Amino acid sequence: MPDASTKAAADTPAAADTRLTPGLPGYRRMSLALFAAGLATFALLYSTQALLPAVSAEFGASASAASWTVSAATGALALCVLPLSALSERFGRRPMMTVSLSVAVAVGLLVPLAPNLETLIALRAVQGAALAGVPASAMAYLAEEVRPRALVAAIGLFVAGNSIGGMSGRIVTGWVAQLWGWRAGLAAVGLLSVGCALAFRALLPKARHFTPVTLNPKALARTVKRHLADPLLVRLYVIGALFMTVFGAVYTVIGYRLVEAPFSLPQGVVGSIFLVYLVGTVSSAAAGKLVGRLGRRGALYLAVSTTAAGLLLSLADALPAVLAGLVLITAGFFAGHAVASSSVSRTAKTGRAQASALYQSAYYLGSSVGGTLGAVAFHAGGWGGTVVIGLVAVLGVVSVTLYGTHSARAEARRTAAARNGAHRRLGVAA
Repeated sequence: MPDASTKAAADTPAAADTRLTPGLPGYRRMSLALFAAGLATFALLYSTQALLPAVSAEFGASASAASWTVSAATGALALCVLPLSALSERFGRRPMMTVSLSVAVAVGLLVPLAPNLETLIALRAVQGAALAGVPASAMAYLAEEVRPRALVAAIGLFVAGNSIGGMSGRIVTGWVAQLWGWRAGLAAVGLLSVGCALAFRALLPKARHFTPVTLNPKALARTVKRHLADPLLVRLYVIGALFMTVFGAVYTVIGYRLVEAPFSLPQGVVGSIFLVYLVGTVSSAAAGKLVGRLGRRGALYLAVSTTAAGLLLSLADALPAVLAGLVLITAGFFAGHAVASSSVSRTAKTGRAQASALYQSAYYLGSSVGGTLGAVAFHAGGWGGTVVIGLVAVLGVVSVTLYGTHSARAEARRTAAARNGAHRRLGVAA
């Protein structure tokens, strides 16, 4: 039976009308604000990835050392997503996103001035930690302020800002760096992000449905422990991390391969390679249909097969083959990520925000590990070494998925045996 507050909410439809929906004042402003926030977040987060060969050249650093300018940012984000999501429960989603973007943008203006590689890595770690407050709060803001029937579209626009930001940041830095150097490329992304942050602050409507809660570290720890004790959630976290390991390794190292012989591409063209991300927009949107036709595990097997085929195809020393390989890797990654991340929300019955935060932590940790290992492997064995890292991660996804299939079948057999035993006992009693 519903409690008094639930009944009161049901009896006051006017209150529900204050939530945002297309056609009502504030919805367009909210959509544009979060699009700008997503664009700035991912433009900043991966701003050095397309510039790694130039960073290596200036500081005399290996690919593995320079890769830490990416891995430090994604690793810090992975560590800070969960605590910042808890802080947003106390202080509000809008203030958390505003502070996070402000700090990240301020650091972004300092990054081009880094005098050495160590300082650059440290600044990037601070930037990644600050950026963790945006994904930790944006989804919760949307869930609270947007009507349920408009929520999918609103989240889709935020995710579009993420992907376009990640892509455009790399393209902008690539072309600007070709003309004026990598520091100018990073400065351009910093200035772009200033504009996005100002637009976000000016456009985002004030929260009307946020209710602050008292911080309770013990309750948070219990929720996290409960999620980590759920075998299915843990498998989904591992799958997300392994997919991102492949993606992080490939896109951290691909610039080094393409600026070297036999390709010898200029920096601007290398940055434009990230237009391949548009393929991921299509494959992630198609993931729902794949799950409907093949089931979750079937969709994961297809995503893994596509990724593995792309890795193998990329070994060729022909640019069309490499590009085709990147298309397959990107399509497989985004499809697998979409299946795994959406499954987390469906699997977690309580504490969904913490379940999603744990997935994001695993996901970005995978990016850090993949970027670092991929660069180390490239330094030791060329592109073939990076592909081996990717294939090992792919094999890990297959193993985890097969184990999940086996566990599900074993559980079904136990349930059937228990049901049959109950029927026999009822028959004897009758």
